[in-house]
Amino acid sequence: MILWPVRLALKIIGIVLALILAYFVITAFQVWLTSRQYDPHHASAMVVMGAAQYNGNPSPDLEARLNEALLLYRQGYARTIVVTGYKEPGDHYTEAETGARYLESKGVPASDIIQVAGSDSWENLADAAPRLKAAGDTTVLIVTDPFHEDRSMAIASSLGLTPYPTPTRTSPITGWATLPYFAKEAVGVGLGRIIGFNNLDGLHADF
Repeated sequence: MILWPVRLALKIIGIVLALILAYFVITAFQVWLTSRQYDPHHASAMVVMGAAQYNGNPSPDLEARLNEALLLYRQGYARTIVVTGYKEPGDHYTEAETGARYLESKGVPASDIIQVAGSDSWENLADAAPRLKAAGDTTVLIVTDPFHEDRSMAIASSLGLTPYPTPTRTSPITGWATLPYFAKEAVGVGLGRIIGFNNLDGLHADF
């Protein structure tokens, strides 16, 4: 009789932990499902999520995203390309500047490119959303890596945009190397739904 409160507490803790585990497993499955979607629509604009750049040259990851945006642009899916991203201390170029330079070198007019800042996914889209909505451009294509698509779309939706998934199909991150990225995204999406993606941004800069 004396131990029953302890047993009850342990049982409750076990149930809570099982529910939390189930929630994140389901979220991880949803992140994976979204990564497999490629659904380009005619939209007002497309948003290229930021990735690393090296002295004005896009990293392989950023280049893959930019090439996907370039393909969609040439196919006429959107008239405006939004490139995003800030710069690390000591860098001469932002990720957005690097993206714009790359696209212009491929023939995209500077007038069709919008540069916005942001050091993470939330800031990228939070900086882009007001400018897009002011121009009436609320339907957007989200160009990023497949594992990053679900969270990017969730953030875009929370900011009043209507996103469609167009993940790059040439990402250099493939196979087993994607597992830690999917795990991180499952945690990010799971927590973002609970506490809000804006609060997740303040919790950890990597999100």
